Amino acid sequence: MDSGQIRRSKTLFKRAQKVLVGGVNSPVRAFKSVGGTPRFVSRGRGSKIWDADGNRYIDYCLSWGPLILGHARPEMIRAAQKAAALGTSFGIPTEKEIELAELIRQAFPGIQKLRLTNSGTEAVMTALRLARAATRRDFIVKFSGAYHGHTDSLLVQAGSGLTTLGSPDSAGVPRAFAETTLSLPYNNVLSTEKAFQKWGNKIAAVIVEPVAGNMGVVCPEKGFLESLRKLTKKYGALLIFDEVITGFRFGFCGAQKIFGITPDLTCLGKIAGGGFPLAALGGSREIMDLLAPEGPVYQGGTLSGNPVAVSAALATLKLLKKENPYPALRQNTQKLVDGFKEEFSRSRISACINSFGSMWTIFFAEGPIRDYDSAKKCDTQKYARFFHSLLNEGVYFPPAQFEACFLSLAHTKEDISRTLRAVARVAWTNCKYN
Repeated sequence: MDSGQIRRSKTLFKRAQKVLVGGVNSPVRAFKSVGGTPRFVSRGRGSKIWDADGNRYIDYCLSWGPLILGHARPEMIRAAQKAAALGTSFGIPTEKEIELAELIRQAFPGIQKLRLTNSGTEAVMTALRLARAATRRDFIVKFSGAYHGHTDSLLVQAGSGLTTLGSPDSAGVPRAFAETTLSLPYNNVLSTEKAFQKWGNKIAAVIVEPVAGNMGVVCPEKGFLESLRKLTKKYGALLIFDEVITGFRFGFCGAQKIFGITPDLTCLGKIAGGGFPLAALGGSREIMDLLAPEGPVYQGGTLSGNPVAVSAALATLKLLKKENPYPALRQNTQKLVDGFKEEFSRSRISACINSFGSMWTIFFAEGPIRDYDSAKKCDTQKYARFFHSLLNEGVYFPPAQFEACFLSLAHTKEDISRTLRAVARVAWTNCKYN
């Protein structure tokens, strides 16, 4: 695909840069990590997207994870259209909000009550506020490389040691906010134990992605999540699972059910929102009833529980519960991953592939990738060349090395075969990444 075939996207990007910051409404969309011109999408159907120039791509980004049904699944579209025809927003309770909450509660035994929000960032922000109110403490533990939305106190980088206070990782974040956050290495039980030994009486909560998806896919090692549950209980802190990505991704449940660990609070989004701006926060009655109007912790939102978003979410979750596509998703993902490994081995390309369920990341580095420090050793320029080579073959991966790829119900055996053939051509012709 030569530059002339993305003429329309180039024109739109130049136009967008005049009125939108960076030409985009979320930074990673700007292709800064991989270079080149971002594709402007005109439509999607099933496993495919089409850009403004009419080029078709097999999509493994899937709106960064929500579209487990694929693009424009008819049942979901009909549900959203029917809801929109009755009114797009009320700011008044509706029955379907109750139905969605009941369905989520069935899937998550640790959730007794919920609050619907508009984004994962809002859900996490509320979870932190609840944790601080419940414990009357200020400190939050997070893990380096994990992204929990753009909440001020979580936009921090690790300090110089294993258990040092955070410093701001974004302009505009007051140092005082960052200094209430302890940023620790993922999968490192010892560092977490040391943090609690030093600051245990100040720690309100630990927030963690049970399967990390924002430093690329990094799986929890045996005993890591279990140690977080034990430490938080021992020191009277709360355990928050950020399942914005993992909720309903591996089964009609969260990763917490798969690992057998019940957190105190759970944040959901993406799949739970059916591809619409909808997220949720849930936990025990005791903790959740601290929220207004029952308790002193304030949280609100004009569009929270939006009827169109709620209807799309209900349609999505009902289909997942009815069809139980998870065994097939795991099998097809494994076929892709095995195919990638075979082609990289044949071409002597140095890469490590981490996967869990129906999500994976190809890291251009020697493995294992077990935390952010090992992930940062990846050759991002190699990933950029790989990304663009696949783009030219009609395969769309996330435009950043440290992101997850996703599989949907809409991906067919032919999609997988075409993708593996594309990887083979890329590996053998113009992408000798070593």
